[in-house]
Amino acid sequence: MNRRLSGETPMRIEGFTLTRFQYARDRVIGDSQVHIAHAHYVTLELHAGGHTGLGFAINLFHPLPSLAEIERIFREEAWPGLEGQPPAGLVHRVARPRGGNVRRMSLPFEEAINQACWDLAAKQVGLPLYRLLGGHDPHVRAYASGLDYHLSDKDYSRFFAEAAAQGYRGFKIKVGHPDVEWDLHRLRLLREAVDGLGPVMVDANEAWSPREAVRRLDIYRRAGFDILWVEDPCLRDDFDGLREIREGAPWVHVNSGEYLDLRGKRKLIEARGVDLLNVHGHFSDVMRAGWLAAEHGIPVTLGNTMLELGVHLAAALPEAHWLEYSFQNYNHLVEEPVVFSEGYAVAPERPGHGLVLSEAARREHACPDVRDAADLPPAPRSSPIRLSA
Repeated sequence: MNRRLSGETPMRIEGFTLTRFQYARDRVIGDSQVHIAHAHYVTLELHAGGHTGLGFAINLFHPLPSLAEIERIFREEAWPGLEGQPPAGLVHRVARPRGGNVRRMSLPFEEAINQACWDLAAKQVGLPLYRLLGGHDPHVRAYASGLDYHLSDKDYSRFFAEAAAQGYRGFKIKVGHPDVEWDLHRLRLLREAVDGLGPVMVDANEAWSPREAVRRLDIYRRAGFDILWVEDPCLRDDFDGLREIREGAPWVHVNSGEYLDLRGKRKLIEARGVDLLNVHGHFSDVMRAGWLAAEHGIPVTLGNTMLELGVHLAAALPEAHWLEYSFQNYNHLVEEPVVFSEGYAVAPERPGHGLVLSEAARREHACPDVRDAADLPPAPRSSPIRLSA
């Protein structure tokens, strides 16, 4: 029936709520290049037609400004393009950038807006997001990722032993230390901690040149370590170098693309510089990249996404075989986090992406003003994600 004749009113964005969070992490996370001890998040709730869509803006390294300043920037830079718009009409919008139009917002709202709009679009039709995106099976195999470069050997071993005990059967560790013996030592500790259960992946975070990457991977192999993939072994846009690593170490898959925008991912694929395309972040761009990878017969892996929202994308994309889970203490932010079962992440069957901001978190953990690191509260206790072995 024609919408005008039926009297049905389309859902339109009519308001927003921003909530600022800042707290100490329960462990230092990072890699050979970065060291992160604190969490800096802003939740965005877009309100439309009696529904609320939730998204997350993140700054990994520095505190976000005060809530008042965040709201001012959002109202000036983002709100004019959202107010009165139908969420489903925004998620596929393509803007052609020209000149000064090629820029990001002053704060990282882009992904949060996209997440919230997809949440609303799926709620409007009463579908879980993964089904709206074309998926049919909510289960995605998950691997345990430690973000572990700065952990002591004792904490590192305990972390992965606990992950194995919870049912994970894939494990990714950080490598790229200047001394290759450090890498080998961590690989030995991992093997002892997980008793050889499941494949092992390594992430160098661009620590090496292509030649050094091939040398290291050969050392790992001769030491008896079978590596499923090496992630970001050299500079992200060294497509010739990535192809050189693929050819020089054919026993290991090259996984890359995490740090590239959509245009960069296309160039990476066309250069044949990758065996597995790493995607995460902006939902619409992830889907476009995944479709492009499928056209070239390249599987994708879902890297870290806030509160594992990427499970919907992985469940919908062709040949998305793995989802990264890194045990970050943010589950307290939502009422019901994504559930893990028998080594798989399970996309919620609730309409939208299924995550709702916790009123307890808003009441007890919101931090509207900037705090010095020394004055931050201890890491909040997150509700455990249920996982059966």
